[in-house]
Amino acid sequence: MKVKITKPDACLYDGAAKLVQLPGTGGKFEILENHAPIISSLSKGVIRLIDDEDKEHTFEVRGGVVKSQQNELLILVQ
Repeated sequence: MKVKITKPDACLYDGAAKLVQLPGTGGKFEILENHAPIISSLSKGVIRLIDDEDKEHTFEVRGGVVKSQQNELLILVQ
């Protein structure tokens, strides 16, 4: 799936991923390919991403929102 993680002053990640783990306000959750459409708020925590080459990337965030639809994931963070 295509993933873009951005904050107001920079793009943190723009590429493909197999798995994205997010710190939701109701607890951690994961998004995999073909996930149902979702919009959710994020709390302070760590975004964990596994790219298509099985490399792990982590991003500390102070909150934000995520939108996933048709294998495209947009994450706006602080």
